[in-house]
Amino acid sequence: MKQRQLFFDLDRTLWDFETNSKKALQELYGTLNLGERIEHFNHFHHTYIRINAELWLAYGKGKVTKAELRDSRFSRTLAHHGIDDATITQQLSDGYIELSPRQTLLFPHAKEVLQELKDNGYTMHIITNGFPEVQHIKLANSGIASYFKEILCSEDVGFSKPDKKIFGEALRRTDCRPENAVMIGDDFRADIHGSLNAGWHAIHFDPEHKYKKERTVKRIRSLSELPETISMIPL
Repeated sequence: MKQRQLFFDLDRTLWDFETNSKKALQELYGTLNLGERIEHFNHFHHTYIRINAELWLAYGKGKVTKAELRDSRFSRTLAHHGIDDATITQQLSDGYIELSPRQTLLFPHAKEVLQELKDNGYTMHIITNGFPEVQHIKLANSGIASYFKEILCSEDVGFSKPDKKIFGEALRRTDCRPENAVMIGDDFRADIHGSLNAGWHAIHFDPEHKYKKERTVKRIRSLSELPETISMIPL
């Protein structure tokens, strides 16, 4: 019998995307003197969050390209605040791509849990819909890259979660059977529904109770719960 293998999402599961993104945007807001044109950082930040989420959803459905996502999220955010400035837009886009992945905040207990799982003999991997050039920087800078054997980025694979094909490719690369694979992620549609449809086990990381509890889905609210939850999945 093959040993169980663990597949983690990265953003919002291990790497604290919201906090790290906000920190990068705050720095850019100050550096580019946006306070002179947008009264409060929170106004700018809330607009960006909404527009960025809309564009990522469209990107996942193939309605916008990677370049369009990266350019439009800032041009539309600035336009919402009455700013039409191509130079500032480009500086924001380039600066965010540079600064954001170099932030290092992980969710509580992330490193300790990864070390415990490694010590317990689990082989671990990453499956992410994020862009490879930034995801590898996040893993390296936050000090967790060494815990993972395979890093599967949807752009490299050619399919995004929840498509069954990315989960199939993950099994092929890791020589793992579906019944021995466990997906751990925060996005119910992409991570949980996608992996369950592929015949995997799944553990839903939902620290802020954003989702209605599904009776048939294991859920954790802290990464500290993960080792015990994994041990409860029957082999």
